[in-house]
Amino acid sequence: MATKALYAGSFDPLTNGHYDIIKRASKLCDELVVGVISNPQKKPLLDIDTRVKLIGQATKDLENVKVQSFEGLLADYVNDNKFDMVVRGLRSSLDFDNEIAMAQMNARLYKGNVETVFLMTSPDYAFLSSTMVKEVASLKGDIKGLVPDAIFDELMKKF
Repeated sequence: MATKALYAGSFDPLTNGHYDIIKRASKLCDELVVGVISNPQKKPLLDIDTRVKLIGQATKDLENVKVQSFEGLLADYVNDNKFDMVVRGLRSSLDFDNEIAMAQMNARLYKGNVETVFLMTSPDYAFLSSTMVKEVASLKGDIKGLVPDAIFDELMKKF
């Protein structure tokens, strides 16, 4: 049975922590879709088309990874696209508390047998967040090694 998984987030910007989860999750399924969420409640630094393009560049070496954008409820996107698995990354117990509640709500909304799989972030990236990367970059701090190269170049243009 082929497995189709989704790793969703705003990825504004994609960090090396996100990339690590993508790389590891891609080994657990036949197809992994990185779903870039358009969240109207957030004011992103990078527009959604730019995020999709940059994530595509960062993951081009991972043959079973596709990048798509979507809006609305995660569960609707999962149901409409017949995903078998939703991948979530965890950095700390704080993430777990938030993620478990979201996973339990989504489980009620999924149609079919969709599993939520949690992957622990590599200790190398446990401190890392998109918000932190944007803040450090905006203050001219060194973010080399915190984001994939294509994203680094784009952030340097922005700041």
